[in-house]
Amino acid sequence: MKIWLKFLIGSVLGLIAGGLLPSDNQDILGALIWLERLAIGVGRYALVPMVLFSLTIAVNELRQDGRFWRMVFQTLIVIVICAMLVISAGILVTLFFSPSRIPILIEEQIEMVSLNTHEQILELFPFNMFRPLAGDGIFLLPIYVFAFFLGLGLSYDRNYSKPVISMIDSLSRIFYHVASFFSEILAVVMIALSVYWAIRFHVVLRSEMFQDLIILLGFFSLVLAFGIFPLLLYFIRPKTNPWVVLYGSLGQALAGFFSGDINFTLPVVFRHVKENLGVRRRSSALTLSLFSIFGRSGSAMTAAAAFIVIINSYSSLGITTSDIITIGTQAFLISFLLARSPGDGAYTALAALCLTYGRGYEAGYLILRPLAFFLISIGTFLDVMIASFASYFIARLNKYQEDKRSKNFI
Repeated sequence: MKIWLKFLIGSVLGLIAGGLLPSDNQDILGALIWLERLAIGVGRYALVPMVLFSLTIAVNELRQDGRFWRMVFQTLIVIVICAMLVISAGILVTLFFSPSRIPILIEEQIEMVSLNTHEQILELFPFNMFRPLAGDGIFLLPIYVFAFFLGLGLSYDRNYSKPVISMIDSLSRIFYHVASFFSEILAVVMIALSVYWAIRFHVVLRSEMFQDLIILLGFFSLVLAFGIFPLLLYFIRPKTNPWVVLYGSLGQALAGFFSGDINFTLPVVFRHVKENLGVRRRSSALTLSLFSIFGRSGSAMTAAAAFIVIINSYSSLGITTSDIITIGTQAFLISFLLARSPGDGAYTALAALCLTYGRGYEAGYLILRPLAFFLISIGTFLDVMIASFASYFIARLNKYQEDKRSKNFI
């Protein structure tokens, strides 16, 4: 059975169960919260060793090919273009199809959400180079930096580094297969994730406060992921069938949406991009690593759209052109700073947007706290789909991709 079909069955079963379970039973909610943490842990379990050794080998092989910096530059350019297009489109759609106002709920601000960028920079170069390997696996950028320097070191002297290269290559393939094993059993995990998601969704629907925003973000994200993104692939050469690429990306779409966690979804993306889309390891390891850290434009777009709704809910004066430019620019910059927020990207981006925008909206994100899980789901879903399509595009551009027959997809 195809992995995406397993995920779909697990998700449907979870949604049905979530619709039948009571949403006000604290014992059930406590058990589901525990199951969600366990499920996310299962998905992330083999991620760090897989990306560490795969990226190390990718850096070494791309340097041998003389294409490393070229691909880094191409990937960063694609990330910037995607951020500009997706965030701009989201803002324009929200302005043209403005959702109804959300009642202002008076809540005590318990904690201030922060991107903590200065601490992120310090963590890139700890006093001990091996320290990132003993971390909790949430902030992956220090691990990527470690892999980068290790990959560079492997090209020092081939006589000395050849045995180490063979060992790291073997470890990369071993942990890839370990991660593949976990991706096979994630269908069961998807049941737990979708049950808890469904219960929260039913509570939000009953409140009848967020329906317009839910419809807007849901419909627009589907149009982007299943319409606009595939159509853009028509412009690449040699020509490709974008709908086959979309079909090969359904597994990570489901995993990203119901988990809301980019680190949980990364092993699934790595496997589908390789075995369905035919992208070679040296290309996918680099592009997916960069996108998972800097390419969070889907989460930033979701935050920008939600923030516009917050402004309209607080004020009747409307949004000026200057406000639109400010919101778009801030959301664009925030999309590059969500590396420490793999499981709450869109809501963290919304909080950061409220804080940086100021003008009395510093705590505005609190009125959307009940909808945070949905914003995170939409943002992660778009982040994952953008990363998949972009990885395919960059690999095809550099001839690191070979077509796979859809009947052989996993």
